[in-house]
Amino acid sequence: MRKLSVEQIIQKIEKGHSFEVEDTDGSFYLKITEYVPFVCTAIHDGHNFREELQDNIIHTEYERWYEEDPKTLEFISSFPIVLAGKDSRFEYDLNRPPETAVYKDAWGKPVWKKALTARERTTSLSKHENFYRVVEALITKLEKLFKACVVYDIHSYNYKRHERDVPVFNVGTERIDVKKFGNVKNAFLKGLASIELPDIKNTTAENDVFMGRGYLLQFVTEKFDNTLVLATEIKKIYCNEETGEYFSQVIDSIRESFKKVILENALFFTKKFSNLKVKNHNLLLSSELDKSILKVDRELYKLVKNFEVLKFVNPRNIEGEKKKFIRSKGLYKPQFKYKHLNIDPFLLKRKLMNLPVEEIDDVNIQQLYKEVINAYCDKVELIASIGTDSFLYNSLRYFGEPSEKDVANARFILHFKDEEPVSTNGLMNDSEALAILKKELKHYDFECKIKLSEKLAAKAMVVNSEKTLYLKKGGKYTTNEIYSLVHHEIGVHMVTTMNANEQPIKLFSMGMPVNTKTQEGLAIMSEYYSNTLTVKRLKELSLRVVGIESMIRDNDFNVTANMLMNDYGMPIESAFYLTTRIFRGGGFTKDYLYLSGLKEVSSLMSEYEDYEDLMIGKTHHNYLELINEMIDRKLILPPRHKNPAYAKNLNENPLVDYIIENIKE
Repeated sequence: MRKLSVEQIIQKIEKGHSFEVEDTDGSFYLKITEYVPFVCTAIHDGHNFREELQDNIIHTEYERWYEEDPKTLEFISSFPIVLAGKDSRFEYDLNRPPETAVYKDAWGKPVWKKALTARERTTSLSKHENFYRVVEALITKLEKLFKACVVYDIHSYNYKRHERDVPVFNVGTERIDVKKFGNVKNAFLKGLASIELPDIKNTTAENDVFMGRGYLLQFVTEKFDNTLVLATEIKKIYCNEETGEYFSQVIDSIRESFKKVILENALFFTKKFSNLKVKNHNLLLSSELDKSILKVDRELYKLVKNFEVLKFVNPRNIEGEKKKFIRSKGLYKPQFKYKHLNIDPFLLKRKLMNLPVEEIDDVNIQQLYKEVINAYCDKVELIASIGTDSFLYNSLRYFGEPSEKDVANARFILHFKDEEPVSTNGLMNDSEALAILKKELKHYDFECKIKLSEKLAAKAMVVNSEKTLYLKKGGKYTTNEIYSLVHHEIGVHMVTTMNANEQPIKLFSMGMPVNTKTQEGLAIMSEYYSNTLTVKRLKELSLRVVGIESMIRDNDFNVTANMLMNDYGMPIESAFYLTTRIFRGGGFTKDYLYLSGLKEVSSLMSEYEDYEDLMIGKTHHNYLELINEMIDRKLILPPRHKNPAYAKNLNENPLVDYIIENIKE
């Protein structure tokens, strides 16, 4: 951590610099990533205790920790201006005036074995003074810039010493100008009351346990007419007071909830009292990617940039095994061979888990990277088990399995008749199809490779890391099928690949957890909007669902393939390819997500105007709100490359409309 003198820190504030720093002796921490009209403080978060006093204090380290406010800095780390005490309140208490800031006794127990010397007291009080010099400089700057400011002064308190139920959140308002700031205070209380915590009933109160008589509030209120301080206490529900054990799930929940509640309240305050014009609360957050995000992103990308499950899971000998299967009239059980792994799974997972994600300040971005890393660990397990009995289990763990509703939707679709069959005389070969794909690519403002491959179980596949669209060698295609591939593979999968490649971070190239569901939902909807989605295609997606259900139930290639032929009339070659897609690797459940993704994305597109932000890369719709936020904050770029199919709904097939409308979520 960079260290500066108090004078240097104040100079930087006065000049409007962004910086992250501790003062020279490490007694407080300040982060300013953006100048905004609100500040978050955690003045009792610190546990440092200077060495010369350690032999003289009576209280144990645990007793000091017990009365401090641990984790309060973590609760506010997402915000652009954060100020926190790093020293223990037992050395000097920042929430007391200088006259009483150095304890003689605390909570009924003397603090010192012998009285402090004048020099020792002066050293402590100079730290107290320096902290408030910075507070004054900071609030002065913010009032100058924005006319008004609000300070969220975050504390925590022990509750087991109370003989009654006490609130989870308490706001002390005794000393604030309620006539002037009452609406902001009430909105903040309402926001705190709305917080939901895991297995904890939230009670929120005003002036219950604490009245808001601390020195920080007093100091700021006396010096500044246009700054509100909301002294907020959190019941220590996030740890065990008696053992010091922390409850990470509760801590994460408070962090995430505080980001939302404080931002909404800061926006309310800003609109009412400041001269800053902002459209939404995202614009009150930092507009720069912090170094920790860039560091984690860069190191993660180094580890996984060439890691794509489909490159490993597609068998190398599909065509040879197909001939044996057809010759045997469906009795031969294919013996697939796979590409050898060029990674050490154990070593890769260890490197992934060692990435310093906890250094990322923003709670939502930190959580996203955690989930991406965990997803890659699961995918490492998946490819490490290719060809073994464990592969199906690992696939189920990562992708999941069709629900009863998924299977019911598939069977509903399979009751419909296909459109009139196309004459086989009109089928295109792979070279003709390749030529159309290359011609259609010219309608997009990027270049990519399009190649034939004989190692595909599907008709086509985009390999993101290679920016290449592979088309199945030897395949036969109707005109509609090839244009469907244009809108599916180029219009979505290649567009998202290219958009991800332009981002300042590689996260969107690496992909969000289980992004298949959203990506394939977007791709099928692209077929729909371009009027290339057919009942036959929807039935194809449905057959994947019932095929996967069969695999999970029977776990046998031949049973599933013959079920597809006998129950649903699939030709033997088509049944082979579909069953191969399902059984590749040892049981690949990914393909059931196409149908459920279609319904979810269809609903999303009808509800949200900004759904095309999902085209920024390999995204999942669960993260759309965070993606919108990151775009608003200019941390990432909006998607430049568009899918032309989304511009207008050209679908002319009323039966396809009916089916999509009646798929159940």
